[in-house]
Amino acid sequence: MHIHFTDPYRSGASLIHRLDPRTKMLCTLAFILATSLMPAGEWLHYALLLCVPLFVSGLAGLGLRYVLKRSFVALPFALAAITLPFTVPGPTLVTLPIFGGIALSAEGTVRFLSVVLKSWISVQMAILLVATTSFPDLLWALRALRVPRVLVSIVGLMYRYIFVLADEAMRLTRARAARSGERAGSQSGGSIIWRGKVAGGMVGNLALRSFERSERIYDAMVARGYAGESRHFAPPRLSPNDVTALASLFAFLVLMLATGLLLGR
Repeated sequence: MHIHFTDPYRSGASLIHRLDPRTKMLCTLAFILATSLMPAGEWLHYALLLCVPLFVSGLAGLGLRYVLKRSFVALPFALAAITLPFTVPGPTLVTLPIFGGIALSAEGTVRFLSVVLKSWISVQMAILLVATTSFPDLLWALRALRVPRVLVSIVGLMYRYIFVLADEAMRLTRARAARSGERAGSQSGGSIIWRGKVAGGMVGNLALRSFERSERIYDAMVARGYAGESRHFAPPRLSPNDVTALASLFAFLVLMLATGLLLGR
């Protein structure tokens, strides 16, 4: 059995790839914040905001399908707002013939669709950030932007330990397969109850082995000079391309947010 976690980073030599990681981080955060603050029902502004990640994706050489295909992962999480059409007061849009009739308000439906669209657009920008910036550069950008050292260390170790857990899980799975006999015309291993017991034991064993291995890894890191964070050179000054990208995007977002708030009143 092979367990593999793909790195979302896609190397390239485009203008987007060459931008400073701090620039890309600030642009992404500003875009997500402006999109979140956009009033509900501003469909034209949503369309204009959607053009930004699509344009950046094409400029980075990733193609439109790359971002669109991966951005739909946000839609199930946006369903957390599914109750808005039923709870927000307003004119009735339609009445569902279930549970004696449930009314969907027009105001609640607009808010729900707005939440879904804004989440979907924001996720596209986040996907572009990790696709055009390597993970070490992302950690460096967080520290350069004065994010607390503890949080950056937690994020870095959490990402790296995913592969440690995957390696331990692969070893346990291989050991189980080696000890499970297979009879002709039946599945290997035994009954469902037996499989459940084995799976529970594997989870507990995985936790213990992960703790032990994490202690060995940490001791090795301390022996090599680790003091709570990775060491980096002093951050360089932003290039003219970085300043232009920041100024352009910030001006666009301020314009979108100002007109959206004015029209939304």
